[in-house]
Amino acid sequence: MQWRKKWERSWDEVRHCSAACRKRGITKVDTELELAILRLLSTQSRGSTICPSEAAKDVAGADWRPLLEQTRCAARRLTSEGRAVISQGGRVVDPSTAKGPIRIGLL
Repeated sequence: MQWRKKWERSWDEVRHCSAACRKRGITKVDTELELAILRLLSTQSRGSTICPSEAAKDVAGADWRPLLEQTRCAARRLTSEGRAVISQGGRVVDPSTAKGPIRIGLL
């Protein structure tokens, strides 16, 4: 989901970026990506992070690039549930405003 200025005051209530997104819901691939993120993080040492591409590669293999944005969305969902954090440059950031490369870690 891409941040939109008009959501600034009501970000906590925003669940879907569009009607199409709302209709699509969370797919099997979305669930697989969340599980892959958690599985990869559980094998890391405490304080370590992973790149979203690692989870996408775990789920899709060689054709992982189309899943990269879905993986970032899965990381955002895990963050909103309090199961993961998103960081940039070694600092935890708000997932709704993070642009560019991110890392995913455990709390």
